[in-house]
Amino acid sequence: MSITSIAVLGAGHGGFAAAADLGRRGFSVRLHARNPDRLAPIRAQGGIQARGIVEGLVPVDLLTSDVAEAVRGADLIMLVVPSVAHETYAQALAPLLDGSQPVFVNPGHTGGGLHFVHELRRAGYRGPVKTCETVTLTYITRLEGPATVNIYSYTKRLRFAALPGRDRGALYALMKPLYPEIIEASSVLETALANINAVFHSPGMIMNAGWIQHTGGNFLFYREGITDAVGRVTSAVDAERMAVAEALGVPAVSFLQLFHDAGLTTAEARDSGDISRACIESAPNKTIKSPGTLDHRYVHEDVGYGLVPMAALGRVAGVPTPTMDALIQLAGLSLGIDYWRDGLTLEKLGLAGKSAAELLALVETGT
Repeated sequence: MSITSIAVLGAGHGGFAAAADLGRRGFSVRLHARNPDRLAPIRAQGGIQARGIVEGLVPVDLLTSDVAEAVRGADLIMLVVPSVAHETYAQALAPLLDGSQPVFVNPGHTGGGLHFVHELRRAGYRGPVKTCETVTLTYITRLEGPATVNIYSYTKRLRFAALPGRDRGALYALMKPLYPEIIEASSVLETALANINAVFHSPGMIMNAGWIQHTGGNFLFYREGITDAVGRVTSAVDAERMAVAEALGVPAVSFLQLFHDAGLTTAEARDSGDISRACIESAPNKTIKSPGTLDHRYVHEDVGYGLVPMAALGRVAGVPTPTMDALIQLAGLSLGIDYWRDGLTLEKLGLAGKSAAELLALVETGT
C-alpha cells in the first residue's frame, strides 16, 4: 500500500501546515474543520497561502466540516488536533472506521494514541485499529492569518511509534515517504515520555503567569520567558520524566538532546546543560510570542494532558514526581480546574489498574 490521499482532521496551525505541505508535494488532501467558518477564508482565497519552507498558494482538494466526507476513501486519516480533542474525534470516527485506514495521531504528545483508541472502544468501535503517532507535531509552524500559515521547518529526528506495537515496522515504512525525519521508537510509552512540550511549556506558563496576564503575552515566550529560573525548574521536571521512563524500562534521553535532535537549538547549547540557553538559541522559535492568556493549550494540553499522565505513570512505576505535581496543582489553582480529575488520567488512557508489566504488554498487542 502507498498513500496518495490524506484526510487532515483539524484546521489549526498543524492542520494548515500539513494541508499546504502535503498538497504542494502532490498528495490529494481533504481538510476538515469542526467549524465551517475556519474554511471560508481558504475557499475565498482559492487555497492556503504558505510561507517558509513551503511558498505560495496551495489549493486544497476538499474543504469540509463533515468528518464522514473527509475520510471516505482516504488512504490515511491524520488527526492534527490538540490532545483535548481526541475524544471528540474518536466519537465521530467510531461509526466510520473498518480497520483498513491507518490513523496517524500527529502529534500524540503524552499517550494520545492510547487515549484515542480507548475512546474509540468506549464509543462502540470493536474492529481492528491501526494507529501511529509522533511525539510532537511534524512541523514548527504558526498561522499568520485566517488562510495563511508560516512553516518554519520540519521537526527533525521525530520519534514515531504505533499501537499496537507489532504494527510499528509496517506503519513506519508507510509514513516515511511523508515525513522522512521520523525515527522509530520502541513503543507509544517511549513517545509518551518524550513529550518535551509538557516539560518546558508547563513551567514556562505557570512561572510567567503574571507577565502573561499583565502584557497579554507581549513577549517572546522562548527567548525571554524561559529564564535561568524557569530552566532550572524545567530541568527538575525532565529528571522526573526520565526516572519514570527508566523505572518502566522505556528508553529515554534528556530534554536538551531531544530539543537539539528536533532541530530546535544549537549543539553548543545542548552541551552546555543549560535549558534557558537552549531556548534562547532556538532559531525556529525565535519570533514566537507568548500566549496572551493562561486559558491556552500550553496549560490545558501540556499540563492536563502532558504532566498529568506522566505523573500517573510515575505512580504506576513507583517514582515520585514532586515538581510535576506542584506544577499541576498550581495550574489548577490558577485556572480553577482540577487537572487531576479533568486531565488525561490512567482511566482515560485505558490503563487503570495495570501494573508496569501489563502496560508494556498492552502497548505491544493493543489489548
